[in-house]
Amino acid sequence: MPTALLIAILLAFPTGAASGAPRGQKVLLVVAHPDDEYAFAATTYRLARELGATVDQVVITNGEAGYHYSALAEQVYGVQLTDQASARARLPEIRRQEALAAGRILGIRHHYFLGQGDEGVTGDVDDTLYRLWDSSRILRSLEELMKRERYDFVFTTLPTAQTHGHHRAAALLTLQAVSTLPEEVQPVVLAADPDDEDPAAFTGLPGYPITRPISETPVFAFNRRTRFGFRDAFSYQIVVNWVIAEYKSQGLFQNDYNRRDSEQFWAFATGGVDIARRCGILAATLNNPVNVLAIR
Repeated sequence: MPTALLIAILLAFPTGAASGAPRGQKVLLVVAHPDDEYAFAATTYRLARELGATVDQVVITNGEAGYHYSALAEQVYGVQLTDQASARARLPEIRRQEALAAGRILGIRHHYFLGQGDEGVTGDVDDTLYRLWDSSRILRSLEELMKRERYDFVFTTLPTAQTHGHHRAAALLTLQAVSTLPEEVQPVVLAADPDDEDPAAFTGLPGYPITRPISETPVFAFNRRTRFGFRDAFSYQIVVNWVIAEYKSQGLFQNDYNRRDSEQFWAFATGGVDIARRCGILAATLNNPVNVLAIR
């Protein structure tokens, strides 16, 4: 974003927006599996560690289906993880501990593990919602948490027709939970997709009008390669790599080091009042170079 335009946006908002709109605000991450927070890891770190926001996370499944590429982790954890029966018994606690470790890096305050079973990759969101998961329990948990904590923003993964059925189900349940709240206290729901390419238009998940976005293109993006520190030696890709490294049981995931430079966010039409304006304040604050950690 050009500096002049950024300054103009910041001046257009009430006093205090430029100096840290997220400070004192609350953000909830809702993901299907341990490690899905990767989609917005740099943004989460920026909010929680540098801008004073409070961030919590809901993890819906145990992630026990993620054993196919766990061979390297067998020596680290001292247990057999490439055998399906052994892996399914041991991975829930291993992945829970990995998520907690990643959360300590990102600055996540509380984790809520909902303990749903993970039978593996599926393209069927309805099967996930109506057979694989106890969707009523998940929805009730999300509603109670949102009512109690009064979050300002909720992040989830973009529910495209091509993505994992679990990711789509997580987004749908998030939106359903938000829709039960009075409009004036509904958080803005943002769906993230980390990608290096120009984003394709997203108009919503076919058959689910609740997933309609306010814009077919992202409302903002955060660049993981934003430079800062002594002689601009660092970038937020380092933080993302730290998160990846914590998920040692997910061997294939380790190949994502230094990939996917941009965390792109779409805003859903479900999500309270002044959605575009609230997203504008958040985007301007995230990308304000004055607020970037600078040790020069």
